[in-house]
Amino acid sequence: MFRICHKIALDVRMCLFVLLTAICPGPVMAQDASRDSPPADVVPAAGTLPEPMILKKVINASGDLVSNRENRDDGPYVQTGQVTGAGWISLGPGYRKQFLDVAVVDVSAAVSWRLYRAAQARLEIPHLAHDRLSVGAQVTYQDLLQVNYFGLGNQSQQSDRSAYRFNNLNVLGVASARPSPRLSVKARIGWVPRPDLSTATGRALTVSNTMDKFSEISAPGITTESSFLHGDVSVAVDWRDHAGHPTHGGLYRATGAGYSDRSRTGHSFQRVEMEASQYVPLFTRQLILALRAWEVLSRTSSGQTIPFYMMPSLGGQNTLRGYYDYRFHDSDMQAFNAELRWSLFTHLDAAAFADAGKVASSVRALDFKNLRTSYGFGFRVHNAAATLVRLDVGHSGEGWHMFVKLSDAFKRSSTFSGPTVVPFVP
Repeated sequence: MFRICHKIALDVRMCLFVLLTAICPGPVMAQDASRDSPPADVVPAAGTLPEPMILKKVINASGDLVSNRENRDDGPYVQTGQVTGAGWISLGPGYRKQFLDVAVVDVSAAVSWRLYRAAQARLEIPHLAHDRLSVGAQVTYQDLLQVNYFGLGNQSQQSDRSAYRFNNLNVLGVASARPSPRLSVKARIGWVPRPDLSTATGRALTVSNTMDKFSEISAPGITTESSFLHGDVSVAVDWRDHAGHPTHGGLYRATGAGYSDRSRTGHSFQRVEMEASQYVPLFTRQLILALRAWEVLSRTSSGQTIPFYMMPSLGGQNTLRGYYDYRFHDSDMQAFNAELRWSLFTHLDAAAFADAGKVASSVRALDFKNLRTSYGFGFRVHNAAATLVRLDVGHSGEGWHMFVKLSDAFKRSSTFSGPTVVPFVP
């Protein structure tokens, strides 16, 4: 317990550093979520206790930290983001330029706390069909230095923890339509050349190499890396008040995806995802019940398998917060989360949470037996529209785990173009 308290103290100092950085003059930082900038008359609920003046000044000075991608000004900016396992923050330079009020060119790169690297170049035509349609193309690169793998199944052992390095390129075409303010449809099609799996590297590496510990049977695709053509379509109904810090409303989303193995190594598959989250004020804006359910179902034809790095995974900052990131892998996955958020100060919420979920090799096995569970507490520093810093401390049968993040608890990790295509990132 002493270790976790000491670690909390260190990460609280890092949180303060982020907030103080936000008040310094400079380019606007990037945010992926839409509708994050509130109307002038929208303010957070008053806290139960009087807010310290220093916290109020920091939050008031951080307004420019929340600026969605579509409304970003031309010129240089700071690219921020987080991918599960990359550490508490990623930062790097970006540049945006609009041409003839029609097309936008955007390039950026970032390095994370754990030295993960990512870069992207994007061309987008964002204002078609009376601003209801956007189309574009994008090339992304990522180099993930230490991705956890523990083996297959809900009964995999913590003692089998290993890590591998994963880097790949993805060429994407993207189209987004918004038939109504609450309804959106997004389609992506792309090509992933043969990714590179290699020995994990980077600082503080203390676990075995996945390539040495597992075989093709226990980690499908570990010796037969494949190139993929892929495509997905997502439909979402979103009536949250703010995507970055919701206090009421809900998000309901369904996605269908297909992955065609162009290397003919037997790794083609299809996937369906369903996600629902709801935010319910309990008689007052100071007390919010946040609920989320997420299910991922996979299907393969005879003779085909899913590469282990593309299997649904469970555990860590966005699912089971009492376990390591990427703790459980298998063909199918379900996760359930509940949080009670109390507005301690106007811009600081305390939270108590409970998580449950499991992975399985078939849809039939996704029942409510032998669920992995965790529980814990946390704090969220926020303004009216976005969570600026989130600290979660979770406990499970495998001990205590802590996560410091710059996003809402139920926001899935994503890269520049949305949820990561490969590997699967919870």
